[in-house]
Amino acid sequence: MAALLLLTNLLTFYFLASGPSRLDLRRLSLPIAWDTSLLAHLNSTRAHLADTHSRVSDLHRQLASSDSLVKALLAELARSRGRPQDGGDLPDEVKLAVAPHKLPLGYSPRMGSDMLHPPVGVACLRFKEELAQYMSYEVGGECPVDDVFAQRFLLKGCEPLPRRRCHPKSRAKYVEPTPFPQSLWTTPHDSSVVWDAYTCKSYKCLVDRNKQPGYFDCKDCFDLQGREKHRWMYDNGILDYGIDQVLATRPPGTIRIGLDIGGGSGTFAARMRERNVTIVTTTMNLDGPFNSFIASRGLISMHMSVSQRLPFFENTLDIVHSMHVLSNWIPDTMLEFTLYDIYRVLRPGGLFWLDHFFCEGPQLNTWNAGRKVDRGPQKNEWYFSALLEKPRT
Repeated sequence: MAALLLLTNLLTFYFLASGPSRLDLRRLSLPIAWDTSLLAHLNSTRAHLADTHSRVSDLHRQLASSDSLVKALLAELARSRGRPQDGGDLPDEVKLAVAPHKLPLGYSPRMGSDMLHPPVGVACLRFKEELAQYMSYEVGGECPVDDVFAQRFLLKGCEPLPRRRCHPKSRAKYVEPTPFPQSLWTTPHDSSVVWDAYTCKSYKCLVDRNKQPGYFDCKDCFDLQGREKHRWMYDNGILDYGIDQVLATRPPGTIRIGLDIGGGSGTFAARMRERNVTIVTTTMNLDGPFNSFIASRGLISMHMSVSQRLPFFENTLDIVHSMHVLSNWIPDTMLEFTLYDIYRVLRPGGLFWLDHFFCEGPQLNTWNAGRKVDRGPQKNEWYFSALLEKPRT
């Protein structure tokens, strides 16, 4: 037994120290008889191992070559899309605003990271010149009056815009807002708005332009004593639904909170507020201070485009309303994503009030429909309205 153990150890030492060459039985002097077939098998195994090592080395070289090729392709793709690869050519203030920052207390299990990433729109870095311009200001000073530029940048996809370390311009001699609920139907004081970005420099101008020729977004929205005073008050049996009729489709008090997408000057939210329903209104400032106007009425406004993911948790809202904004001017795929997002935030049994959706005649099926003639009857454009319920199961 001792002799066999000694023989095994000697053979192992010889096998490991002899290199990749085949064992030579003629040079091996053993104290006992040995089965030559076993040694032949060991030699064959060692040869296979050497061959495998060679193949692994070849694979490593091929992987290194492929890795270099992939990196080169990614770099070229980044250049073709106009994305900065390392941010080295961006101003320092931009880097501070969009770059991740180390958490002071280190790794956070809740976040799964030790870094905090600012939620900046993906398109911001595609437009480096606009981004640099937007972030050019005196830190701690007054922000540039660049509302038009900033909104255009936002509509390009830089949404949300990066935060800035400056304070917005404010009006001198600011006048306190009208108390609620009178504020719902009172034109705000001009001091509530910085008018630099707009063609009109007063609310009177905005009200009067309803009588002027030409196209303006939501042209009569600022005239609270005009058509706004009667919106959503009555159901005409065709396109216009009355708020009271819509609320009556649900048990009293179960429509409590909701969203109005592209809500103009906030009149839908005002009508709902009179009925103890809280509505958040999204709107853009298209040559008019729509967000400021809504806020002055004592309502909640959000400056965001229709492209933005709705900032609400799933299954939470009782009602979502949209008039004119959700229509076929939006690319089909984006519209589909938007409708799924609305479905996401509505609670089971929640209502989606699609108000005056416009489309072309061939797209129209069986809906409450009416002709859209503001661009001429030859366009064959139609409106339709619908009240839809999210399934309960």
